[in-house]
Amino acid sequence: MDVATPAFETQIIRKQFPILRESVHGKPFVFLDSAASAQKPDCVIDAMADTMRHQYANIHRGLHWMSERTTEAYEASRAQVARFLGVGDRREIVFVRNSTEAINLVAHSFGDLLQPGQAVLISEMEHHANIVPWQMLRDRRGIELRVAPITDAGDIDMARYEALLADGKVGLVAITHMSNVLGTVTPAPILAEIAHRHGARILLDGSQSAVHSPIDLATLGADFFVCTGHKLYGPTGIGVLWARRELLEAMSPFLGGGDMIETVSFERSTWASIPQKFEAGTPAIIEAIGLGAALSFMEAIGMDAIAAHEASLTQYALDVLDDLDFVQIIGAPARRGGVISFICDGAHPHDLATLLDQQGIAVRAGQHCAEPLLRRLGLTATTRASFGIYTTTQDIDALAQGLKRARTLLI
Repeated sequence: MDVATPAFETQIIRKQFPILRESVHGKPFVFLDSAASAQKPDCVIDAMADTMRHQYANIHRGLHWMSERTTEAYEASRAQVARFLGVGDRREIVFVRNSTEAINLVAHSFGDLLQPGQAVLISEMEHHANIVPWQMLRDRRGIELRVAPITDAGDIDMARYEALLADGKVGLVAITHMSNVLGTVTPAPILAEIAHRHGARILLDGSQSAVHSPIDLATLGADFFVCTGHKLYGPTGIGVLWARRELLEAMSPFLGGGDMIETVSFERSTWASIPQKFEAGTPAIIEAIGLGAALSFMEAIGMDAIAAHEASLTQYALDVLDDLDFVQIIGAPARRGGVISFICDGAHPHDLATLLDQQGIAVRAGQHCAEPLLRRLGLTATTRASFGIYTTTQDIDALAQGLKRARTLLI
């Protein structure tokens, strides 16, 4: 049974991902690891290859035809990102390498605007990329780091979240929009309203959420939003920071070098206007063009259709796994995206993942770069299945059968 909406032609979409025609250990390839990195459609591969073959030069400073055409393509991708996120001013879009670099940029440049005695508030379910930069800021600037707890179901404890903001000392909330372990979709507009009411800015880590459902930053109420190209069916090495213009203009550069300057002398330098102020050196030109192609691909299908497909698929997977009496699904958040972590009786997640791989099924096992969250849940590791635009109910059925076979070998 295919639970996709009629307008969502999963098999047609799958044909646009050449890697899905591969086999692993002589078995059909079942890819359930999109939360780590999504596969790439032909249009992304072709856009990047065509740029290298027919239209490549360094950008912004060149006066020749090839440089001008490449600059236009690079900046068109920035405009594409702005439309995808519901942003009116494309100058608020900064290209970085990934979400990790985007968060580090904010921790460095906005963090320098915070004063000793102020605090940054994160949550128990954060990826390491949204923990470590704030620890480094704490140690560098004397900023307090506070941690909002989660419920046993895997949602933000809203009462304790607001209590941690109540004294007005929190300058920034940095919180996931969707957990890469539990799939929890956090109530971003409510979190933002509470943060703003207590005088704090808010950063949303959209690394997982941006690929699963429409993003409208005006509705979310964020001040910063980060996402990464490789989870959006685009290439590695390209990510996005969005921030309100007044914040970007107030922040100091993260890196120094070419293209981020207006003037340079041996005595002093002045900075270019945004976003170039934060894009030092030759950027990821080909990767940015690939990201633009990926977003065009998603928008042609329709983000609402993608969200409906993945919501139905996630529910199907929850039902199928729940029928396996040896499987325990971790967390039961109020709203869950296409990520499910689980443990199996008598099977270590690493052993389980290895045995599934022998059946051609790719899942993720371990702490998922969220060691404090696993510790909060009383676990050392989980197995994680995560879904994408190309995932089918047949893939979920294959996972269930694979788990049954693996367990017979482990008990």
